[in-house]
Amino acid sequence: MDLSCLNGTSLHKGKIIPNYKCDLQDNIVAVVGGPNSHIWQYIANIMFNYKIPQLVYGSVPVVNHETEAAFMHQMFPKSDHQDKGLLKLLLHFRWTWVGVIYVLLDSGEWFVQNVLPTFTQEGICFAFIEVMPKEVYVSDLPEMVDLWIDLVKVLPECAERPMEPSVGLPWLQNTGKSVIANNFRFRNHNPEVHDASVAKCVIGEPAPIHFKYYQSGDLLIGGIISQIYMISDTTEFEGHPAQRLVDDFIYFMARWTYLASMELLSTKGRFIPNYKCDLQDNIVAVVGGPNSHIWQYIANIMFNYKIPQLVYGSIPVVNHETEAAFMHRMFPKSDHQDKGLLKLLLHFQWTWVGVIYVAIDSGEWFVQNVLPTFTQEGICFAFIEVMPKEVYMSDLPEMVDLWLDLFKVLIKSTATVVLLYGEIQSILFLRVFPSANAYEGTPSNTKGKVWIMPAQMDFIKIPIQSIFNEDFIHGTVSFAVPSREVKEFQKFLQIRKPALEKEDGFIKIFWEQAFDCFFPKSDKDSGARNPCSGEEKMETIPMSTFEMSITAHSYSVYNAVYAVAHALQSLHLSQIRYNSRAGGWRGKLQQVWQLHHYLRRVSFNNSVGDEISFDSKGEWVAGFDILNWITLSNQSFLRVKVGGIDPKAPTGKEFTIEEDAIVWPSVYNQSQPLSRCKPPCLPGYHKNKLEGEPFCCYECLPCPQGKFSDQNDMANCFPCAEDHYPNHNKDVCIPKVYSFLSYKEPLGIALTTVTLSFSFITALILRIFIKHQDTPIVKANNRSLTYALLISLLLCFLCALLFLGQPKAASCLLRQTAFGIIFSVAVSCVLAKTIIVVLAFMATKPGSRMRKWVGNKLATFIVLSCSSVQVIICTVWLATSPPFPDLDMHSVTGTIVEECNEGSTLMFYCVLGFLGLLSVISFTVAFLARKLPDSFNEAKFITFSMLVFCSVWLSFVPSYLSTKGKYMVAVEIFSILASGAGLLICIFAPKCFIIVLRPELNERGLLIRRKD
Repeated sequence: MDLSCLNGTSLHKGKIIPNYKCDLQDNIVAVVGGPNSHIWQYIANIMFNYKIPQLVYGSVPVVNHETEAAFMHQMFPKSDHQDKGLLKLLLHFRWTWVGVIYVLLDSGEWFVQNVLPTFTQEGICFAFIEVMPKEVYVSDLPEMVDLWIDLVKVLPECAERPMEPSVGLPWLQNTGKSVIANNFRFRNHNPEVHDASVAKCVIGEPAPIHFKYYQSGDLLIGGIISQIYMISDTTEFEGHPAQRLVDDFIYFMARWTYLASMELLSTKGRFIPNYKCDLQDNIVAVVGGPNSHIWQYIANIMFNYKIPQLVYGSIPVVNHETEAAFMHRMFPKSDHQDKGLLKLLLHFQWTWVGVIYVAIDSGEWFVQNVLPTFTQEGICFAFIEVMPKEVYMSDLPEMVDLWLDLFKVLIKSTATVVLLYGEIQSILFLRVFPSANAYEGTPSNTKGKVWIMPAQMDFIKIPIQSIFNEDFIHGTVSFAVPSREVKEFQKFLQIRKPALEKEDGFIKIFWEQAFDCFFPKSDKDSGARNPCSGEEKMETIPMSTFEMSITAHSYSVYNAVYAVAHALQSLHLSQIRYNSRAGGWRGKLQQVWQLHHYLRRVSFNNSVGDEISFDSKGEWVAGFDILNWITLSNQSFLRVKVGGIDPKAPTGKEFTIEEDAIVWPSVYNQSQPLSRCKPPCLPGYHKNKLEGEPFCCYECLPCPQGKFSDQNDMANCFPCAEDHYPNHNKDVCIPKVYSFLSYKEPLGIALTTVTLSFSFITALILRIFIKHQDTPIVKANNRSLTYALLISLLLCFLCALLFLGQPKAASCLLRQTAFGIIFSVAVSCVLAKTIIVVLAFMATKPGSRMRKWVGNKLATFIVLSCSSVQVIICTVWLATSPPFPDLDMHSVTGTIVEECNEGSTLMFYCVLGFLGLLSVISFTVAFLARKLPDSFNEAKFITFSMLVFCSVWLSFVPSYLSTKGKYMVAVEIFSILASGAGLLICIFAPKCFIIVLRPELNERGLLIRRKD
């Protein structure tokens, strides 16, 4: 760029000094530039810094900064007007097939990115959009020439595309062949066009809707239903859209629905969108269904005109509250059906369920929002599969493959119950399942499936399916909108004749399909086989083809029409009441939106007595019926009501079901089908989740010890109350029995007998010793200690009786303390006797000082001192933690053990420990004195007796700890009796033998035995 214009000196001297001017002459006040927009951007980059006005007389540059635009004045009309002019020019001549060549600059790219999309929205299509080769240096000229040649080759390729009629390619600038280019020339007002030849695809009238029913009137209630057996090929823009019908499959296309919706708003016989040239046949409401996704297309049109819409099929998912304001649902609230489905599954304990859903908004909503609530209630799913979507005929093989894949999932699944959440057309494909195994060559168990269907589904079929039987739906359980037979409805059907219906485009097609005949279209067809007479009787049609009784969907349409009629009547009466100036129905049509107010508040009883009303959200206030489908041998079927959902019923009684009225699939022989991943866990068992499996696939484990489960499929076992325990099967709790060692039971009787026997023997021995107290053998073994030992042994045997019987406070306080003190006295006497024997032999040595220790004083001291220690221990025990009666609930299963709680286990073992210490000392002393030379030396007998005593009490500790309940008491009694008997027998049996049986040995001369 030349900067001389900013440097006054340079004009004279030819010098350029950027950003410097040395004189005050030749000042620039404005700059006029053009015609290229990208050149002007470079100028603006400089002039903007000096805030010099810039006037652009060529194409308008793309300005990215508002500050730059402030100094720019465009001597060129607003480009938006030119863009709109281009569009109007193309539309005026119906040039809808256009090529575009643009220059690779900001303005060209802006045009392609921002303007051409608006052309597309208005119906303009582009054969090509090519960029113009950019100007280059001379060295790159050959490359630019190649690019231009490539661009030129595009033009004849476009011209050879098949179009009707074949035309040249008009330019907008020069005559001859050309395309629309971004560097077109428009004058300020009129475009310069030299060739007005038309280049377009043929756009005629839209493909007609073949099946219509029309009755004229001032006010019309429009209706749009899904054409369930019409399919079209994929629409191609190279030719006219296909109009042929195929009677085999279905496809619901948005364009057909939009066309039907707009045709309702047009003048009869003249389809002009958004235009109506007369005041007749005014649409006041539209009834539509049964498919939810089809209704969304209807709502997109009707919403703009605020026309009431009454949906009689499944409920669409409405994303905008404004759209919902004009929608009235002749279908109960779907929440009631969802809760009813859950209650049905739970009632029959069907916890392993398969789900097949249709891939539309309502189906996806059900899977994403409703099925998780089923899972929370214990329902899990064997599979959740989407139903293959209806396709064009060209894609039919692909759809068949998808259905076969779905069929394989179905037959391999162990789920007996399958929830088919589809639309009205979904049952067409369900009918194919029983025959799919023949195609695949695999065994099918679909006859054992129990199908559950929502209310939006119904029984339909297409002609090719007439060869299939209807056994596949036998035993099906479905929900349905409540309906009752309308009076004279069958008569209405019987009088319908093709010849009488001039404005019904559907009845002839129906007639041909239902009666398997055809209406001749020319004289040549009159002699063909099986022509339709038009007098056939509808009642002869099998029920599987056509039902003479009113269906739930028909009942909803019937109520919708009457709801609109009642709303119109209320509107008319309201206008009369307030003397409306509109006058007549035509005046009200200008305010048809007012009908919504009356529709929301409509409430009436129809001809069969059912109340029809809407809630605040426009939903029909009603519940659902639960139906059981029963097929008959004559290709007909019955729908038997076996229950229902009544939201108006008291809490807890909304769901009703009559199990005995349900007919199940024949393979079950009328026994209720089960649908579980695993057999139920019986009482006495609990569920244990398997790793990697759904929560309802589990194994059954027995309840652990002390716990029970009294119901099937318990997740956990529970402990019984403390005074109860589980039975052998662990399925019920039974009361525990109270247990203690009683005198009356065999063990108690045996122990009592042994106790009394040893007590009697001890007393007898004491009597013998007292009687023979002056004999040498009695006197030689310290007579007083012998008496004390016998008395203590007698008391030891008797104290065992304290352990028998029901524990009381007194017996608990005495049993252990008495046992400890008395046994301490007995062992102390044994210890004293042993020490006296040792001292006596030591005293016989000449000069021994031990004689003064031999006597009763020493024996008394030993006994009293040792016993006193035990008395002190027992006193501390009773003072700190005395024993008390207690109940042991847990040691023995099924038994409450009445026992004496020791209070302090430490003190109990202290008593036993001290007793053991005395025993060990006695055993040790006796063992050391066993070889003293005396014929009546008791040391040997004491050694053996203490060995028995220690052995008994050493074995007592593990035996006591390993037994429970009353047998602990028996172990202690046995230890008392065994140890006491050991002392009694080992010490006194030899003496009694001599005293009673060998009195000749009881002589003094035999007392001393000297060594040779």
